[in-house]
Amino acid sequence: MTNSRKIKVLVIDDSAFMRKTLTFMLESAGDIEVIATAKDGPEGYEMIRKYQPDVVTLDFEMPGLNGLETLEKIMKDCPVPVLMVSSFTTAGADITIKALSMGAVDFLSKEPSSIISGVMKIKDELIYKIRNIYKQNSIATRLKRISNISVSGKQAVKQKTDNENWLPAFEIKAILIGISTGGPLSLQKVIPHLHAQLPVPVIIVQHMPPMFTFSLADRLNKLSELTVKEASNEDVLEPSKVYFAPGGKHLLASHSTGFITLKISDIPDNTLYKPSVDVTLNSLIDIYGKSVLPVIMTGMGKDGLEAVKRIKQIGGYAIAQDEESSVVYGMPRAIVDNNLADLILPLDKIAFQINKIFNYEYSNAGNVV
Repeated sequence: MTNSRKIKVLVIDDSAFMRKTLTFMLESAGDIEVIATAKDGPEGYEMIRKYQPDVVTLDFEMPGLNGLETLEKIMKDCPVPVLMVSSFTTAGADITIKALSMGAVDFLSKEPSSIISGVMKIKDELIYKIRNIYKQNSIATRLKRISNISVSGKQAVKQKTDNENWLPAFEIKAILIGISTGGPLSLQKVIPHLHAQLPVPVIIVQHMPPMFTFSLADRLNKLSELTVKEASNEDVLEPSKVYFAPGGKHLLASHSTGFITLKISDIPDNTLYKPSVDVTLNSLIDIYGKSVLPVIMTGMGKDGLEAVKRIKQIGGYAIAQDEESSVVYGMPRAIVDNNLADLILPLDKIAFQINKIFNYEYSNAGNVV
C-alpha cells in the first residue's frame, strides 16, 4: 500500500444513516476513500461496473434485490472483494455462511441492541479488514476462479505438481486443517471430496465467531459423505468424522479412558485468535506426536506457524495451499516462507492428496448447493 493510492470502497446499504456512518468511519482511516454509495443492489451493481472499487461493503437486508441476490450477480458478472456488513449476520448465521460460500470475502456483524454504539464498535475491525483485503492484489480474480473450481479425481490426477508422488514415510493418525478468511468457500472444495471411509479424524480450526462454525459444519455435512459437526466437550475422536473448533473457543485434545477426546476451553485467553490453529495443533501434537498432518489454507495472519515449526522439528510434515488458489495468502505464506511446507498445493488438489495418503480415490459427493 502506498501513501498516494487510497483504497477505493463502495458502500451498498439501503439505510442513509448507515451509508453516512460507514463512510465516516472508513474515511477517518486516512488511507481509504469511499468513492460512491448505493441505496440498493441494482444501483450498487451499476456503480461497481462504473467505478471499479477495490472493496465493496454490502448489506444483507435490502428491498428488491437483497444482499445475497446482489452478491450472486456481482460474483457472476464483475467479481470484486465483498465484505458483508449487517445486523442480520449474528442472528442469521446460516445466511452469512451462504454468502461466504458464494464468494463474499468476509463479514462484520453490527450489534442490534444499539445501532449507534454497535456500529461504532466495528470501526477498527472494519478498517483492519478493508486494509487486509486490499493487500491481496488479485483477490477478485482468485474469487472468480475458486468459485468455478470443479474438483474431480481425473482433473487432479492430470495436474502436474513438483512432487506428485509425495507420501509420508510413517502413519498419519489425524489431520488438522487451519483456515481463516476465504474458508467457507474453500472448504466446500475440499471436505465434500474426502473419501467416506477416511481412516482418521479431521479437525478444522476456522477463525469465526460463535454460532457461525455450527452453521458452516452443518452446511458441509449436507454436502459430504463424511460426518461433519461442530465439536462438543468430551467428543471422542473417530475416523471418518470432521470436527470444527467452535467459534470463540479453543479446541483441545486429551487422553481419556483409552480414547482421545476433545475439550472446549477459553484458555489460553491471550491468543489473537479464538479458536487458534496453534493451540489446537499443539494439543494434537501432544497426543499424536509427528503423526498429525497440518494442512494450512487461506487466511490472514500467521496462526499455525509456531505449531507447524514444532511438528517439523520432531520429524513431521506440513502441507500449505498455494498462493494462486488462496483467497488471502497469509497463513499458508507463513508456512512456505519459513520453508516448512512439504507440499504446496492448489485448492483442487488438497482433498486428492489427503485421499492418496490412505490409498483412496476421490469422493464425488460434493455437489455444492
